[in-house]
Amino acid sequence: MNRHLPPAALTAKGVRRSLGRAMTLVHGTCIALADSGVLLRGPPGSGKSDLALRLFDLGARLLADDQVCLSKRAGELWASAPPALAGLLEVRGIGLVRVEPAGETRLRLVVDLLPAERIERLPEQASCRIDDVELRQCALAAFEASAPQKVRLLVHALDAAIIQR
Repeated sequence: MNRHLPPAALTAKGVRRSLGRAMTLVHGTCIALADSGVLLRGPPGSGKSDLALRLFDLGARLLADDQVCLSKRAGELWASAPPALAGLLEVRGIGLVRVEPAGETRLRLVVDLLPAERIERLPEQASCRIDDVELRQCALAAFEASAPQKVRLLVHALDAAIIQR
């Protein structure tokens, strides 16, 4: 069964806006991991930047923090940073940190960050639509120690049937 989780981060007033016909700006943090773009969504303080920082240890690179530009081409979404924010990551308690940004990457996974008590133990496969493009979607608790490994596992599962349903 394919379940669609509510795209809360995209429906809040002012969070998503069109930048013209070909580009949309969304609130979130986006990383590139194994040539796949992963959009981390959630309210302020949900752990988007913190999880991105921990994913760097697994080989991820920052695409964009706080605001992500999405452009649709040939039925796929491509993620990049707004020029003014390229290479900047907000690290709570430290400030803005400059990191080497990844270039534009195809978005393949959306991770909604929720409190641990709201995460289903055995969730059904879910997807969401952004600009009429269907993407694999998952909910995780950002501050769990295993969250970075779970993101890596989900990215690997995009191309390999490793998750039993």
